[in-house]
Amino acid sequence: MAQGLQSWRSGKGERQWLSRLIETMEQIARPDMQSRPVDRLVLAKVRAQLGRPASYPYGPCGRRN
Repeated sequence: MAQGLQSWRSGKGERQWLSRLIETMEQIARPDMQSRPVDRLVLAKVRAQLGRPASYPYGPCGRRN
């Protein structure tokens, strides 16, 4: 898993990850997507994930260890 995290932090991987995030956010912002029902299980999983504390890969002050 650590290797996967490192790959997205590389310059190219980070840009690809950010591009996918922006694309997804643009898709779900469309009115036709907002009117679609969402599975309750999916909502429960998202709420659980958002309820967890954020992880800070660079330490408490934003610096790499």
